[in-house]
Amino acid sequence: MSPQKSMNFQGWLVMGALAFIWGGSFLCFSLALRELEVFTIVALRVLIGSITLAIVILIVSKKYPLWAFPTGTKIWGSLMVMGLLNNVIPFSLIIWAQTHIESGLAGIFNATTAFFGILLAAIFYSDERLTVNKALGVTLGFAGVCVIIGWQALEKLDLRSVAQLALLGSSFSYGLAKVWSRKHLSDLHPISAAIGMLTCSSLIIVPVALYLHGLPSANLTPATYGAMLFLGIPATAMAYLLYYKSIQLSGSGNSSLVTLLVAPFAVFWGAIILNETLPVSAYAGFALIAVGMIVIDGRLFARFSQARLK
Repeated sequence: MSPQKSMNFQGWLVMGALAFIWGGSFLCFSLALRELEVFTIVALRVLIGSITLAIVILIVSKKYPLWAFPTGTKIWGSLMVMGLLNNVIPFSLIIWAQTHIESGLAGIFNATTAFFGILLAAIFYSDERLTVNKALGVTLGFAGVCVIIGWQALEKLDLRSVAQLALLGSSFSYGLAKVWSRKHLSDLHPISAAIGMLTCSSLIIVPVALYLHGLPSANLTPATYGAMLFLGIPATAMAYLLYYKSIQLSGSGNSSLVTLLVAPFAVFWGAIILNETLPVSAYAGFALIAVGMIVIDGRLFARFSQARLK
């Protein structure tokens, strides 16, 4: 039986940084949707991300040979699938859904990625089996997300709603993407995997956006420009370097737990940028998520058990 993938300190650190960055995405989606169409936002995000990484590669590839564009027909085929599963499909579904339902409910559905990630990884990989710790920890974390966003958002839960089904579809797509990445892209350097995936995503979605919406107007507000630059550079170019590193360090299932941490950081970004105040229940939610992460990590309980045996 294969040894189980576990979360070490570096894995938690990478996941925390990723959640901090992605926590600002929902705010940026809301700002960008005031002036741009759904597919235009997706296209600009992946295009800005791919251009940013291409510039980085051109600057440092001589010094760091591993930082290079991937080569080989087979690997580019895998990257094309990855671009669909991890960018084109979920980005489009999430942004479109936010035009129909409130962001709180969208955040709850986004957190279900942790469930799909854990379950799919358990199905496909023997070293990522579904353990009691994982099941309990994810449940506690999801409860924490619900507390932070507000249980009243669940009152509008209606699986017949196309928008809500779209969000479930995005979570399932993310879960499949993590499994696919570990199986087909684990040997690639994180920057090579990221630039390849974003290039393929751009090749798919940019023509679609141009056909449906045409060229976006250059006469946009500073808030829209800022939102798109944030989505393209930190939330895409930088974040996907961390994303692939997280999968290499922790496995596909464990790395999906980042979506449980995104909601608290989304609330944090709202407080910083929009001066939103945090309700008391938010702190209770943060505590539940922290407990869930500790349960999943398992090391604290292991040390406690060892101490009792002594």
